[in-house]
Amino acid sequence: MSSPASSIHLVTDIPGPRSLEIVARREAATAQGVAKLTPIAVERAEGAVVTDVDGNRLLDLAGGIGALAVGHCPPKVVAALREQAERLVHMCAIVASYEPYVEVAERLNALTPGDFPKKTVLTNTGAEAVETTVNLARVHTGRQGVVVFEGAYHGRTNLTMSMTSKFGLFKKGFGPFTPEVYRFPFPDSYRRPEGLSEEDLVDWHIGRLEHCFTAIVDPSHVAAVVIEPVLGEGGFHPAPFAWLKRLRELCDTHGIVFVADEVQCGFGRTGRLLAIEHSGVVPDLVITGKSLAAGMPLAAVTGRADLMDAAHPGGLGGTYSGNPLACAAALVAIEEISSPAFLARARDLGNQLRTSLEKIQAQHPDLVGDVRGLGPMLVIDLVRDPRSKAPTMEETAAVTVEALGRGVITIRAGLYSNCVRFLPPLSITDAQLAEAMQHVSASVSAVAAARKGSA
Repeated sequence: MSSPASSIHLVTDIPGPRSLEIVARREAATAQGVAKLTPIAVERAEGAVVTDVDGNRLLDLAGGIGALAVGHCPPKVVAALREQAERLVHMCAIVASYEPYVEVAERLNALTPGDFPKKTVLTNTGAEAVETTVNLARVHTGRQGVVVFEGAYHGRTNLTMSMTSKFGLFKKGFGPFTPEVYRFPFPDSYRRPEGLSEEDLVDWHIGRLEHCFTAIVDPSHVAAVVIEPVLGEGGFHPAPFAWLKRLRELCDTHGIVFVADEVQCGFGRTGRLLAIEHSGVVPDLVITGKSLAAGMPLAAVTGRADLMDAAHPGGLGGTYSGNPLACAAALVAIEEISSPAFLARARDLGNQLRTSLEKIQAQHPDLVGDVRGLGPMLVIDLVRDPRSKAPTMEETAAVTVEALGRGVITIRAGLYSNCVRFLPPLSITDAQLAEAMQHVSASVSAVAAARKGSA
């Protein structure tokens, strides 16, 4: 089932019997609402290779949903965790200070865009960090409104769920939601009206921004605009640079805090440290998480010092925010990801991945409607036909199931759950990526053949 040089090695069907047993126990013991995108149980992992409890080796193209830029169990991170665990596991930064906490903040202040004094606050999760930005923006401006965009994902707390766009999967049945959240349209260059060029679409959306600040909410009421520079759950749509620049100008004109949510698209994921850097736009606040700490629970808000100091003492913080172990992991991850060599490698991987996906698209143009993203953060958008661009959720699920059976972990994305997303550990080798993409290609081919067979 594998060649001697193969990273994938399957000894059972996927999922195997031991995985099935553990997943059944999970389903019996835990709430059904907790997402479970694959039916495998994992024993260990290294780099881009995951070994399940049945002894199968698989290649991971999901990367902890973007949390594993430096790979599974990177040796330097493991060593830092071990050393930190022998010194200090928990203190609570509200009670006392410890140097790793301070060092993480210092590094983020130095690395985020902007030629102005900066400060940082550390949190446990991206959703906490998003809420922190809203709190800071509100107290700084004295306003309440928050502008977000179609396709956005910002978290699962009540406020961040209110800010999130995808209703059916993330919000159904959970209302009432937080007020003072206003949603603007986001430029979707793929599903634009027929006959409208991409440039004309962006121009239309630039004009639409000013319309929205009249028709939807007055800018004098808005504390913050929160934008993902590349939509995550929304399907990896990069925000057009000209549109971002106009949005920044409007925020400047009206005294609105411009926030870049980089939880998924940041820390090397697009080939730059932060995705917003591709556009040249400088945000007031940047939210980071996921790969920031190599998969350990840590997120951060970094930005203008005057804005960060707007909250009163005691208004921010949490019991585990900036935990010593998470900070120790973050210091290693930050050092590696911010290096020019790492980011150059990420861009190279992105080029290889895009080439492979565009080849798959060329082979199956009736099924693969679009390949998009930025750097090594890419999706294939699966459609019922290329003219209508109607999404096909069932065939997307079939591709992920087929790929898993071949030893490659992929997951879905997109407003319609019709995209296969690729967030491989950026430590993946060329050979591993090529091997994984052979199986992805075969999986798409199998689903395309099944479509023809049922026609």
